[in-house]
Amino acid sequence: MIATLSGVVAEKLQELVVLDVQGVGYGLYVTPEDYGHLTVGQRQKIYIYEYLRENVHELYGFIALDTKHLFEQLLSVNGVGPRMALSVLSIGTVHEVRQAIANGEIKYLQSAAGVGRRVAERVVVDLKDKVGLVGADLTGSGVLTAKSLLLKDEAVEALVSLGYTTQDAARALEHVDAELSTEQRIKEALRGAV
Repeated sequence: MIATLSGVVAEKLQELVVLDVQGVGYGLYVTPEDYGHLTVGQRQKIYIYEYLRENVHELYGFIALDTKHLFEQLLSVNGVGPRMALSVLSIGTVHEVRQAIANGEIKYLQSAAGVGRRVAERVVVDLKDKVGLVGADLTGSGVLTAKSLLLKDEAVEALVSLGYTTQDAARALEHVDAELSTEQRIKEALRGAV
């Protein structure tokens, strides 16, 4: 397994950066942010994520270990492959993407090429508490949104994992007693949907 590569940036192609390591050119997929920071002729250490499949061997490079860590977190989400994870990282800085996940900004995540609503919702549900940022506390600001409440509701999360959109899950739970256990609320919501 390749963990890091140190060498000279030899070329910047359309979607790849070629890193020359003692005469061997490694083609690396990088985020747009990293692409902008890399200069041809510059010596650079790059953290590597190696993607191996039957007919595929791709290398993904990251200047910062933190970026690689977020990339790997995105890969842990069902339905997100390396190209889609890189696409999510292309919509803003690593901090902005982390903040968007922590705050449940589905529309922002959907702005990444190839990311649909369902995948964006899965990213938020799976990573919201893992990205290392605290979501915006909307209660104190008087801007408590239904969306922020829904993202904390385990019944909504369960229905979303069953294929519901966040809005459909909210509608299904609308007339279900909030005092019931999460499991009972889910059962009642599913009964009402039949």
